[in-house]
Parts: sequence; structure tokens; C-alpha cells
Amino acid sequence: MSRVYNFSAGPAVLPEEVLKKAAAEMLDYNGCGMSINEMSHRSKTFDSVIQTAEQDIRDLMNIPDNYKVLFLQGGASQQFAAVPLNLMKNGKAAYIITGQWAKKAYQEAQKYGEAIEVASSADKTFSYIPDCSDLDIPEDADYVYICENNTIYGTKFKTLPNTKGHILVSDVSSCFLSEPVDVSKYGVIYGGVQKNVGPAGLVISIIREDLITDDVPSYTPTMLKWKTQADNGSLYNTPNCWSIYMCGLVFKWLKEQGGLEEMKKRNEAKAKVLYDYLDQSKMFKGTVRPEDRSLMNVPFITDSEDLNAKFIAEATKAGFVSLKGHRTVGGMRASIYNAMPIEGVQKLVEFMDKFEKENG
Repeated sequence: MSRVYNFSAGPAVLPEEVLKKAAAEMLDYNGCGMSINEMSHRSKTFDSVIQTAEQDIRDLMNIPDNYKVLFLQGGASQQFAAVPLNLMKNGKAAYIITGQWAKKAYQEAQKYGEAIEVASSADKTFSYIPDCSDLDIPEDADYVYICENNTIYGTKFKTLPNTKGHILVSDVSSCFLSEPVDVSKYGVIYGGVQKNVGPAGLVISIIREDLITDDVPSYTPTMLKWKTQADNGSLYNTPNCWSIYMCGLVFKWLKEQGGLEEMKKRNEAKAKVLYDYLDQSKMFKGTVRPEDRSLMNVPFITDSEDLNAKFIAEATKAGFVSLKGHRTVGGMRASIYNAMPIEGVQKLVEFMDKFEKENG
């Protein structure tokens, strides 16, 4: 069968080489006579899987030794609660609201302390990143929180906010491993893997060691206490073994491709193909301020809901799937993560150009 070009925002496209390797190892992993899905998470075989995965992501991201890498359940959304539970010592935190996921994290934090909105782009439907160079951050704020790449709205922080000495916490779910990052600039950097790293059901949290303590509220669930997870090497209970294994394969693939510097080059080249077309098109229009455009998620529209629907339907028939925009904003969205080849973006643009000529 022929594979479609999958532009889903998540769960999303994975490298074909990774899928083939996983298929080959499905019944018998590394000669052990069983599948990853069948073996004990306490076994020596799986211990090698998770240890290798951790070392590979440390290599890819140049993670400093004083940061823990945790493979956790609950997705990024569960960290919306874990962050304030583990970090709110003064009961106060600053949130920058640039989309739905930052807003949800902000609302969750209000359950555990005083969450303060210090900047927002809601006034223009989250189509830009606000100026974060001189924010009014309370001195006693425990941390500053951002969602670095906004999957739904297609914006990306190109410059990290000036936190004025406060801990920076960043949800990087939809730009995870798409380009190099300086982990030392963050107190916590975490991401759900189902957008750019692996199959759904796992969040990877990279946390500075001094932020992992027993000093949490007494009502903090055991599973949401970072120290519980860190002390047990992400194995306090049975983790998502399959997703950890798959992420490990993706980490190996990324290394083989040349690492995150190479990924950044490829992602910039892919995004340029699509944005250049949108900028000259008379039918299709990008919705994000150019300087804040994401390399991963590209939303666009026409002037007509009927035309949007027709385009999505015809694109799907032509093998370009999951282009419908998020239900909260409509229109279209092409998510062009690491595993999307540039040929997929080029062919999408060719199809868009053909559609424009036939319907213009």
C-alpha cells in the first residue's frame, strides 16, 4: 500500500525507517523471544532500552549533568498540575498566554496558587508572540511559564522571555527535538512526545535537580511528585514501555540524520517552501505574524469556509491528510514535523497551486 502524506498535529508522522524497525522487532526484540509490549519493565532487557534512550536524548540536546530526564505518563497536560505542585513555594507564578495549551496550564495552576497573566496574545486570536523583554513579573513569583511552540495557532517563541532571574518552565511539545536548545536556560523543559518524537502516551520532562525536592504540598499525588519519579528512574510504576522504546528508536534516527542542527536546517527549508507559497498566493493566506511563525505548524485559510472545506476534501482524496485546522480556529493547518520529508511539503504546495488555478 502507498503511504499518505500525514500533516496531523499529533499523533503525527513518524520516520518510516523507525516504523519498519519496530515492525521487524515486534515479535522478537533483540533476540529475547518476546515483544517490548510483553516484557517486564524491571527486566535487564528493558533497563537497557530506557537507559540507552536517556543517554541518546542527553547527547542530542546536550543536557547538563545536573538535569534529570524523566519518562512520565499523563502527557503534557498532566504536567500542567505537576508544575505548580512541585514549584509553587510562594504560591505564585507568572504565565504568558499565547494559545490554548498555555491557557489550560494557567487555569490548572489557579487550583494550587496564584497564577498571574503577565502577557497574552489573545487580543489577536493568538496570532503573534507578545513582547516579553520587560514583563511585570512579581518578585516573589516561583516561576515563569510558557508554551514555546503553539500547535493550534502556529506561533513560536524565537527569543525566550526575560524572566528577570525567575525559573523558566517551558512546554515544548510541538517543537521538541526540532532544533538545538540551551537546556541550561530552563528550570523545566517538557513535552508530550506524540507530536514530533514518538507515539502518544508519554511526556519527557527535563528538570534541574535542585527543583526536585520533597518540599511539596501534602496533598500532592505521589505520581505527580517529581522526586518520586526521579528517585525511581521513571519506574515507580509500569511506564509506557512501548512509547519509550519507540522514542529511543527516533533518538537513534535523529543521531543518524546529523542531530538537531541538521533537523533545524531541514525544518527551515520545509517551512520556507510553504510560507513562500502562502506569501504570494492570492487564495491562501497564512494567519501568523511573519516574525513569529512556527517551523512545525503552519495554519492557513481562504476567504471562504466553503472553499476551505472543498480544499480539505480534495486534498484528502489526493493523499494529503489531516489538514483540517483545529476545531477552535477552523481553516487549515499543515504540521511539518521532523519526519515529514521536504518532498511532502513540495507536493502539497503543487496541489495547492493547482487547486488555486482551478478554483480562483
